[in-house]
Amino acid sequence: MTQDQRRRLPAGKLLHIDCFAGIAGDMFLGAMLDMGVPEPLIREGLAALPLSEFELRVERASRMGIVGTDVKVVVPAPHDSDGHAGHFHHSWRGIRGMLESSPLDDGVKRRAVRIFERVARAEGQLHGKPTDEVAFHEVGAVDSIVDIVGAAIALESLAPARVTSRAVPLGRGTTRCAHGVLPVPSPAAVAILAGAESAVEDGDAELELCTPTGAAIVADTVDAFGGIPSARIIAAGYGAGDARLEDRPNLLRLMLFEPERERELDREAVVLEANIDNMPPEWCGYLMERLFAAGARDVWYTPIQMKKGRPALTVSTLCAVPDREAVGAVLLAESTTIGLRFHHVGRRVLAREAVEVETPYGRIRVKVAREGERTLNAVPEYEDCRAAAERTGTPLKEVHAATLAAYRNLADLRGWR
Repeated sequence: MTQDQRRRLPAGKLLHIDCFAGIAGDMFLGAMLDMGVPEPLIREGLAALPLSEFELRVERASRMGIVGTDVKVVVPAPHDSDGHAGHFHHSWRGIRGMLESSPLDDGVKRRAVRIFERVARAEGQLHGKPTDEVAFHEVGAVDSIVDIVGAAIALESLAPARVTSRAVPLGRGTTRCAHGVLPVPSPAAVAILAGAESAVEDGDAELELCTPTGAAIVADTVDAFGGIPSARIIAAGYGAGDARLEDRPNLLRLMLFEPERERELDREAVVLEANIDNMPPEWCGYLMERLFAAGARDVWYTPIQMKKGRPALTVSTLCAVPDREAVGAVLLAESTTIGLRFHHVGRRVLAREAVEVETPYGRIRVKVAREGERTLNAVPEYEDCRAAAERTGTPLKEVHAATLAAYRNLADLRGWR
């Protein structure tokens, strides 16, 4: 990965999981780090968890000449009070309680709980136990928690607008585990992916290509399955797996794209206008709502004078080129104009995202606009601030100021400029 890729990745983009060699939790986390998610962000979040001792090793590794990031969670074997090796287990109920009571961001906690619960639910179905009573061995539990929470932190940081994936290769054959010899793909991975109606394939390999943790990340995250999108690539990262494959590098590739439609909107848009002097002013609000619903990006009214000195207004609306007909139809149908004009305009927009921050008055969204890596505007969402002010009896200006301060603290923590 280049130095440029190590800068902060833009949010709100399309993330594609190119799992040509399968997927596991550590491979996903490694690929996220390799793509540019800051490693200190992951380590800080994991350090906030009350876990037993573990070491997170992040190293560069080569697979068939392609270099990626290899993530390993090293957990010492548990021992009892007399120093003898033990076989300690953690129930899903206990793990969930630990995650929910942790100081992690709410979005991270919700995502991590959802992903882990998919694993616990599948194990419960297979072993005939209630989900809350499913037990994970000490080493396996810590390893899974680190992989899943790390993945949740990375995903919440990246905040992709949409996630796609190629069909997930599962592998075939058998594998040995604590329960004995099990078929590949593992029953847990099959149960997780079946519940999510995911697209899968054999993978043409005599080993496990998709682990239950990898399956749970896919099931919780992916919106659609298919090939590599037709769009501009912003960044890519590779996460290294452990097994040796004869016909392909054992790597998980993640690719971040700028959707084609977003790029088109940067280049060209349409302004539709009509001069109106005979419409009741009460209709203006309704007309604006209908225009927005039809796809308008912006709507505004301008006071004018028409012939014979009559006061009137110009209705103007900005929309994407493909939405011109729909927006124009609403303008003709919902106003008293008998015609309209339009012209194409160039358009340049900043990358935008909504960032939630924790304030003394609750979680409030901040609309952030960036050009490249520079933050040009950060504005608290008015409706969020208003709701918080009314709920807590606090002046609106104080809620607004506290929200901006919370955003600046978060920006400093994550190294945003």
